[in-house]
Amino acid sequence: MRWRQQWLQVRDAALDLLFPPRCAGCGRRGQWFCDDCLAATERICPPLCPRCGRPMTHERLCRICRETHLTIDGIRAVAYFEGNLRSAIHRFKYDGAQALAGPLAQLLVEYQMNNQLPADVIVPVPLHPHREAERGYNQSALLARVLSSHLGVPATERALVRVRATTPQVSLDARDRHSNVAGAFRARVNEVTGRRVLLIDDVCTTGATMESCSQALKSAGARSVWGLALARGR
Repeated sequence: MRWRQQWLQVRDAALDLLFPPRCAGCGRRGQWFCDDCLAATERICPPLCPRCGRPMTHERLCRICRETHLTIDGIRAVAYFEGNLRSAIHRFKYDGAQALAGPLAQLLVEYQMNNQLPADVIVPVPLHPHREAERGYNQSALLARVLSSHLGVPATERALVRVRATTPQVSLDARDRHSNVAGAFRARVNEVTGRRVLLIDDVCTTGATMESCSQALKSAGARSVWGLALARGR
């Protein structure tokens, strides 16, 4: 897995020299996700559900959060999963475009600088080892590393592991997403006990994956768990 990631990085660097990067959003030469596309990305603004971060018409808990016991302290997403950002995330996640980690993580940096979610340690949502071996990298881990370097908050990929392979969430409805990831993660006590965890993922839809991660982290002694994703649907 490590050699594959290193090979992809070398390959991408060589391709950058031969073929200058094009924006994953608009196709303009020179950047992987250009400044104009970054600026045009529609951010998610209040009012939000205080717990799951779903856009609302008021600042009260949404119906789902009122009716469901959640362990996670809160979930936030920076922008809507649509348009040029959607295209960029798909290239980053499925087409091996690891170079997009830097510009996409700027959205997370911007959000965290402005909102200061509690964070003693940054933890990416893990892939199952088999899926990470196939892809060659964990896109959430790449985002977490960039965020860590900008904020000066340590990131660890050892704190949380996916112990069960699951069906891709994108193919499931809301109810099945929760049962699909139930019990799929395990946290290491020595990595999270007493610490405020900032959980990082690329896309959040129902929050089921982050909630399952939170259950594992809280069981291992995490003081709090907040989730931060690049994007979510409307």
